[in-house]
Amino acid sequence: MSAFRDERNRKSLERLRRAMPEIFPGPVLGHALSRPFIPPTPRRAVESYWRAHPLRADRLARALAAKSGTPEGWTWALDGAGGTARSTSFRTPPAPVREPAFSRGPGHCCICGQPVFRLGWHADLWAEGRVNRNAGWHAACVAAWRFWCEPSDHVQLLKRRQGRRCRETGARLFKTAEVDHRVPLFRVWRECRAQPWPDLLAYWGAPNLQVVNREAHVAKCAREAGARAGRPDGAYLPASEGGL
Repeated sequence: MSAFRDERNRKSLERLRRAMPEIFPGPVLGHALSRPFIPPTPRRAVESYWRAHPLRADRLARALAAKSGTPEGWTWALDGAGGTARSTSFRTPPAPVREPAFSRGPGHCCICGQPVFRLGWHADLWAEGRVNRNAGWHAACVAAWRFWCEPSDHVQLLKRRQGRRCRETGARLFKTAEVDHRVPLFRVWRECRAQPWPDLLAYWGAPNLQVVNREAHVAKCAREAGARAGRPDGAYLPASEGGL
């Protein structure tokens, strides 16, 4: 296996060097060379880098969305509710530039709305002065979207982020600990959907994610169910108090 990997990495490194532009992000190259199997192309190296750093991708994607701002005339609506939204559930992050009425066209990211440059990068490192019209998303935004939609896939990363302590009880996290949205998404849909679109994304991102032990998660879900049913004992922490 070692001989096979060494030979494969030798060939991949040759391909990577031949295809790599003169200007290339240093952290991406360092990450690629540290992989057990070196990515053979610059594009795959960029994608591998952002997959390995979903928290960075989350921060960057939300910052790019803030730079784009909320499209004029857009409101958060679900498919079939009289709008043009593609989302069928409030559990999916709103993405106005994915909607035909607010699309910015080829060469712009369908997640954040900002221009896409060579290799799916978010900045014109090569000073070419033109977008990549064959691309419809940033590599970072793709990683962020996956992080927003499937946060449970990153439970180990989130555990390390909070010192392996349960956010609800302060106890040590067990193997059965689960990822939770601190402010439940049904509350976001009910009470926060008038907020600017870039601010809404924080409810799916790292600021609103926590890892809690299963028992604490069950109790929290019971309180949220009570709040959803209109009982006064349902607990809810407004976003303004949570640092989103």
